[in-house]
Amino acid sequence: MVGLREEERRVRRLKIAVIGTGFMGRVHLEALRRVENVDVIAVVGRQLEPAKKLAEAYGVPSVFDDYRELLKSQELDAVHICTPNASHYPIAKAAMQAGKNVLCEKPVAVSVEEAEELTALAAETGVRNCVCHNLRSYPMVQQMRSMREAGELGEILVTQGTYSQDWMLYDTDWNWRVDDKTSGPSRVMADIGSHWFDMIEYITGLRVASLCADLQTFHPTRKRPNHSVESFTGKLPSAEDVEEVKVTTEDFGAVVFRLGESARGAMTASQVSAGRKNGLCVEIYGTKASVIWNQERPDELWIGNRNTPNQIIIKDPSLLLPAAAKYADLPGGHSEGYDDTFKQVFRRFYASIGDPSASIEYPQMADGLRQMRILDAELASAKKRAWIDLD
Repeated sequence: MVGLREEERRVRRLKIAVIGTGFMGRVHLEALRRVENVDVIAVVGRQLEPAKKLAEAYGVPSVFDDYRELLKSQELDAVHICTPNASHYPIAKAAMQAGKNVLCEKPVAVSVEEAEELTALAAETGVRNCVCHNLRSYPMVQQMRSMREAGELGEILVTQGTYSQDWMLYDTDWNWRVDDKTSGPSRVMADIGSHWFDMIEYITGLRVASLCADLQTFHPTRKRPNHSVESFTGKLPSAEDVEEVKVTTEDFGAVVFRLGESARGAMTASQVSAGRKNGLCVEIYGTKASVIWNQERPDELWIGNRNTPNQIIIKDPSLLLPAAAKYADLPGGHSEGYDDTFKQVFRRFYASIGDPSASIEYPQMADGLRQMRILDAELASAKKRAWIDLD
């Protein structure tokens, strides 16, 4: 026992700050409480009062209303950027220039040029960097990837699916993502379509070669409340005064695409699909077998066969392939969901900071850049009503 305590004392605890006090800031704070050898020392918000309230709730000792002041701290090891999209680039740039490790929510920026600069800066500074495409970290998503790597699916022929939500169905639904000055030129494809494409390329090991996209804004105007609205809370009734504003970001997107040299795919992303709360569905069809996974039933994986009965397997680390089993901390029959994916990403990120020789097992700035290039092609395709090739 004495030896164990000595070992614990030798492990340096990392000092972390969370920038952003909305929905995603709280999600990150919750997950960080489950990561070993990490202490959250500060919360940063645009306004001090919300930051103080959040910090008090999670026992965080310091608050700031300016991230630049935070970055002067010599004890700070890393920052989590959980702010609206348009602020990701300047905060991540300043943090890396200050020598801080950076974990940034997606999309990493609002343009390809910004994402290219951040990717180059990450390589130049050598800081650990992560873009939070956390949905890769579901155990059953890892199982699909492991099955493909083991040759169990054969050659990939077709991928299809959707990411559908309903929280922006009415013109009275509002969130900062609607405003292109805050979110960037895209809403649905940047917010949830990027998760879908990141997952498809990650699982199949193939890259989107070209695509044709159609985007639609069903509500050309929306009623904006005269107060801030946290993500996913806009459906709650409100008697506040509203202002009608013009909307340019899309409510829906559909994309057909070529994957690798011969595979084909089709997907939709929507925030106006009644009843769909967080309906990410991925279907991958190979020459040997197929797999289908639905985020709203994350512990289940459908496996399709041509000449034998199909299967539905339930998450159980003792029955998963070894690489996938590492992402399941609980035994079979004990569900692991959305919040667990953040824990898995954060653990790997901070393990790589604690051990410079550790392998990188999480998405990085380069992966964020990849999704920005796909998004840029989608926007160009929809505008031109034409196929667009990706580099």
